Amino acid sequence: MFTSLRSRLWLSYALVILGALFITGIILVLYLVRSPFAYRQVTARLRAVESLILAKQPDWSAMTQTSLREVLQSYDATYDVRFLVFDSKRQLLADSRLGSAAALLTPRRIQLLLKLAGLRDTSGQPWLYAVTRLANGNFLVLASPRPKIALLAILRDEFITPFAVATLIALLLSLLAAFGLARWIGNPLQRLIGATQRIPMAEKISIDMGGPHEVIELTQAFNEMNTRLLDHQKSQREFVANVSHELKTPLTSIQGFAQALLDGTADTPAAQKQSAQVIYDESARMNRLVLDLLDLARLDAGTLDLQHANLDLAALLINIVEKFSPQARLSNVDIRLELENLPPIMGDSDRLAQVFTNLVDNAIKFTPSGGRIALAASRAGSGVQVQVADTGAGISPENLAHIFDRFFQSGPFDPNSQKHGSGLGLAIVKEIVGAHGGKISVRSEPGIGSTFTVYLPISFPVPVSKSSIQ
Repeated sequence: MFTSLRSRLWLSYALVILGALFITGIILVLYLVRSPFAYRQVTARLRAVESLILAKQPDWSAMTQTSLREVLQSYDATYDVRFLVFDSKRQLLADSRLGSAAALLTPRRIQLLLKLAGLRDTSGQPWLYAVTRLANGNFLVLASPRPKIALLAILRDEFITPFAVATLIALLLSLLAAFGLARWIGNPLQRLIGATQRIPMAEKISIDMGGPHEVIELTQAFNEMNTRLLDHQKSQREFVANVSHELKTPLTSIQGFAQALLDGTADTPAAQKQSAQVIYDESARMNRLVLDLLDLARLDAGTLDLQHANLDLAALLINIVEKFSPQARLSNVDIRLELENLPPIMGDSDRLAQVFTNLVDNAIKFTPSGGRIALAASRAGSGVQVQVADTGAGISPENLAHIFDRFFQSGPFDPNSQKHGSGLGLAIVKEIVGAHGGKISVRSEPGIGSTFTVYLPISFPVPVSKSSIQ
């Protein structure tokens, strides 16, 4: 019992409500016990009697103490109020209840009576009083016992019954409201807990959002996390399938030609040389694929060792163009470089050379004879921008969205085509650029060409392991 979040929330609200009602009831009872209204009635009666006495004030200064006491006793009998007269030196001159009631404990200075809330007699009985100065300099004190109200009488009072009924109704309504509030908060969290227990799930589920703002944000974050998790699982399955497919073809070729060498099918020197060459080419292809996979794994984990060094990007691009100039001439493709005054940047020259090598190599492969390739580098804000544009066949819109996906091939697979690669080159390019704190984008129109734009910041970002933030 009271182990679920909803029950605990309801119990917490119920205890708070009961505590508030209990404190309110205690304060009300204390208020009624002290009965300030009854006190005000007694004080008002004392002031009224005082006004009557002062209006017909006799010449008390000529009276003896015995005569003064008799006058005060007659007033006491008439108004049921205790009368006391003190001289200016705080000496008691007369008391209407001297001998019949306990003596009042008066302060040392009679003026302090004006600041007191009440007096007590020698027996501890509290008295309410009113004090005034007489014309002859003496003080007249009118006192009446402070009324006592029994707690049982208060509970029997007509005021308590409707108050108790109202308290019970308020308590029931409050408990119902607390129950609804607990369900409002607890139900979305309960659904969230149930969905969490089903992870990993085969298909996407979306939890209905409800409750307070914080619970809605938590539910939304869970839905987004679930989507990312499913996408990641799908990506892993596709990755394994793609790797298996990419390795299957060269392994089949290697196995077939090796079998030909073993069983003597390749019985001529030319056939044996061809078999050995195929085995060598396919093993080299597998080696490149494995190296690319290792690079991707290190980039994903954030463990790829990138060098932090000043880099002359202009010199790097010049070397790239010079490297591919012979290949471009063989393909009858014009390759040009346009450079502005570039600032030095922080980066890994080998990895950035890998980026632009891949982009230029792809541009040459997919640009027909007589086409053009242009490399343009310029300053862009707090970084530099490099564009690799070609006049090739371009990329279709449906392929453009997946151009940086791993193992993505924009055309049908042809093992004999020189344009065929592993499908990892652009994925690695994107990861390397991202590891430098940069961005890469592409725009393309079929039949016109493609332009890849790489933005690199001047300063090198602090490397962060992806495994620590996933």
